[in-house]
Amino acid sequence: MIKLVLTGSILLLVFALGLRARLSDATSLLRELFRPPHRLLRAIVAMFLVVPLVAVLAAKLVDLSLPVRTAIVAMAVAPIPPILPGKQLRFGGDSSYVFGLLVAISLVAIVVVPLSVQVMAVIFDRRADFGVVDVGKLIGVTILVPLVAGIAVRSWAGAAAERLASWAARLGTVLLVSGLVPVLIAAWPAMASMIRDGGVVAIGLVVAAALAAGHALGGPAPEERTNLAIASSMRHPGVAAAIASLGVPEEPRAQAAILLYLLVAAIATSVYGIARKRQSAIAR
Repeated sequence: MIKLVLTGSILLLVFALGLRARLSDATSLLRELFRPPHRLLRAIVAMFLVVPLVAVLAAKLVDLSLPVRTAIVAMAVAPIPPILPGKQLRFGGDSSYVFGLLVAISLVAIVVVPLSVQVMAVIFDRRADFGVVDVGKLIGVTILVPLVAGIAVRSWAGAAAERLASWAARLGTVLLVSGLVPVLIAAWPAMASMIRDGGVVAIGLVVAAALAAGHALGGPAPEERTNLAIASSMRHPGVAAAIASLGVPEEPRAQAAILLYLLVAAIATSVYGIARKRQSAIAR
């Protein structure tokens, strides 16, 4: 039941985002793939090269339990979470860049994530089988289908799409909170133990490095720096959970570690986003 509630909440929230987007927004980065200023290529380097490298170093050099190590690496190679654009837009993100990044990175992830999983399996000497079809299903169901549906309804409904988006977003938020509360309560003992044994420190370092990588590679536009930094830090927990389930003997603890990573990233990106918004206001 909780899984159904959470899935429904994600579908509604992404559908609401689509109701506020245009097809030109969603394809903006794909259309300029090989043209300066290479915004998509810089995002790929930040998200799928720099952050996974930092995660591997943390997992190798810091004394971490297997579930925490697995969670850090799984989150580092996962794509953007489906409801991230809402957060980016609140911090002043341009809709063309925000939605373009979501769609482009999601499509790139269908190919890159399985390759990354195979590389990680070799590095950590573990067996992993997570293919293009697995990633494609997850991304399609949680991101692409509801987003495209929302864009299609917007083109047909016109001004009514904004009112529908508000209701869908409210209902999705209620369902998300209703589903997350029991999950967090159940996972809290494992999360608390990871806080006590220092696992949260390693997670914090990876999140900080992800923020720095996105900020550095975001380009000259301040709002795009902010949005890429947030996108590099916040990752798709569904994809990460699927990766973590491959050959991990303590899978429930790995899932708890993913939740802890998500919590740390949510706090860090909120603090970063508020600071950047204030900095922008002062600059004006």
